[in-house]
Amino acid sequence: MAVIEARQVCKRFGARTAVADVDLNVSRGSCSGLLGPNGAGKTTTLRMIYGVTRPDSGLVRVFGLDAGSQGRQIRTRTGVTLQESVLIEALDAFENLRVFGRYYLMREPELSARAGELMERLELASHTGVAVKDLSGGFKRRLAVGLSLMSRPELLILDEPTTGLDPAVRIALWELVRELRRGGTTVLLTTHYMDEAERLCDRLAIFSQGRIIATGSPKQLIRERLAREAVEFECEPGTEVGFLSPEHVHAQTLRIGPRTVVYLDDAAPLVERIRTVDPEDRRALVVRPTNLEDVFLALTGTRLESDA
Repeated sequence: MAVIEARQVCKRFGARTAVADVDLNVSRGSCSGLLGPNGAGKTTTLRMIYGVTRPDSGLVRVFGLDAGSQGRQIRTRTGVTLQESVLIEALDAFENLRVFGRYYLMREPELSARAGELMERLELASHTGVAVKDLSGGFKRRLAVGLSLMSRPELLILDEPTTGLDPAVRIALWELVRELRRGGTTVLLTTHYMDEAERLCDRLAIFSQGRIIATGSPKQLIRERLAREAVEFECEPGTEVGFLSPEHVHAQTLRIGPRTVVYLDDAAPLVERIRTVDPEDRRALVVRPTNLEDVFLALTGTRLESDA
C-alpha cells in the first residue's frame, strides 16, 4: 500500500516552475530518497507532501488523504525535520522536546518519558540544562530530528537530516532510521550524501530542474545507467581520446575537474592501454566499481558524453 502518492504534481512561484509533472509513490515501511542539486525541487515536493505548500495542479495523497485539504490530519501522523531551525533558542533540549510534544496533545507522564527517551537515544542528555542557543550545530541538528520523533510518527520526513554532523553521529542516525523502519515507520528523505542514500534507501528519485529524471533502487540505477567499472585518470581537457583504444572511444566518459572517468564493464584493457601509451607516465590512475555518485553526476551535475 502506498503511504505517499503524487501524480502529475506542478508548483510555480511566479514565472519560475519549481516542480513539474512529478509522479512519486512511497510504499508503507520503505525508505525512499529524493536526490538532486540545490534548487532541483526536492524541498518544494516535501512541503507539498506534508501539506504546507499547495500544488498548482496534480494530486498529492498521504495515508489516502488529500494533502491540500486534509493537511492537519496528515500532520498528526507525520514527523518532519526541516532544513531551517524550528527550535526555541532560550529553552534547553528537554524542554524543546516537551513543548513540541504538546503540539501533538501529549500529556504527562508520557510527555516527559518520551522526551527523556529521545534525549538518551540521540545522545543529548550530556547537555541537559544548556540553552539551545549555546549548543553546537550538530547538537541542534540531533535535537531537530528528535522533535520529529516525539509523536512516534507513521511517516517520517527528513530534509537533509545529517548535514553538518560528524561521521559517528551520522552513523548513529542511520541506525535510528533502520530501527524505525523495522518498527513499521515509513521514511522519506532528501540528502546530498550519496553513501547515505545507498545505505538507507530502497528507492530513489533523482530530480533535475523540477522534474524526476530517473527512479529505481540504488543498485538498479548504477546497473542500468553506467557500466560496472570506472577508470579515473588525470589528463588535459581534450587529450583523453589519445588514451582510448578504438573499442573504447564510444565508452561513456565524465569530466570532473582535471580527471577523466571512463565507464566500462571490464576496465583491464583500458588500464593496460593507458600504461602502454605512456609507460614512463606516473599519472594517478584509479580503478573502482561504479557508484551512485557517478550516476548522480552523470545525470545532473556534469555532462555525460557518449557517441554510442
